[in-house]
Amino acid sequence: MAQRSGGERRWAKYEHEMQDPAEDPPDAWERTEFAFARLRYRSGRDGYYSRGSRWGIDANKSDRQFIQGLRRLTRVHARSVEEIVDVDSDEVFDWPWIYAVGVGDWSFNASQAARLRHYFERGGFLIVDDFHNEREWARFMAGIDLILPGHQVVEIDARDAIFHTVYDLAERVRVPGLNVVHGDQIERGGIDPHWRAIVDNKGRVVVGIFFNMDLGDAWEWADLPEYPEKYASMAYRLGVNYIIYSMTH
Repeated sequence: MAQRSGGERRWAKYEHEMQDPAEDPPDAWERTEFAFARLRYRSGRDGYYSRGSRWGIDANKSDRQFIQGLRRLTRVHARSVEEIVDVDSDEVFDWPWIYAVGVGDWSFNASQAARLRHYFERGGFLIVDDFHNEREWARFMAGIDLILPGHQVVEIDARDAIFHTVYDLAERVRVPGLNVVHGDQIERGGIDPHWRAIVDNKGRVVVGIFFNMDLGDAWEWADLPEYPEKYASMAYRLGVNYIIYSMTH
């Protein structure tokens, strides 16, 4: 594993909370113009599975494989490894683009919600992924109600710029998880896929919502022959579009 001069791996302190820790590449400590930031939040289901916390699902192999694609497909000077941003830290304000997974089980106290509210007030952008069914939607929305009271949730129109910044993605293709990709693609009772968003008063997307889908799994298993290329490619294109949108709108 790549190590800093002191022998420390970049996110060694969090690896016990990750589902799929990956080795550090040689340039893990490089300073770049963009980093894929992942939100470390709290959940009552932390420790429910044999390994990891809810925020760490698919981490950090998923993040790093997506970053490889971002570096190949765009001119974004992206760091080869993710940035883990804790919801209790003001470092959240240093990262204008953040990804959160498993948000159907997240929870926030008043201080955490206020910090994320200030994050959006300063222009922050959040992507949420891999949550399914109406119970998880309600739990996700309970967090949003604390963070962004008075928010507006919309289904993103196929003509919206977020689907056309780099790739034209007018066709809606559900991105399923590995565990359901060869079946009915319904995970935990989440029947219909949705490309939703929370928008500000100018109509700009500030929270991109992949509901009843699992882009993180597609990134994580893009190198697995059993995972169909069709869905992996769509997951990469969506991720690229959302990042470039956040930088240009």
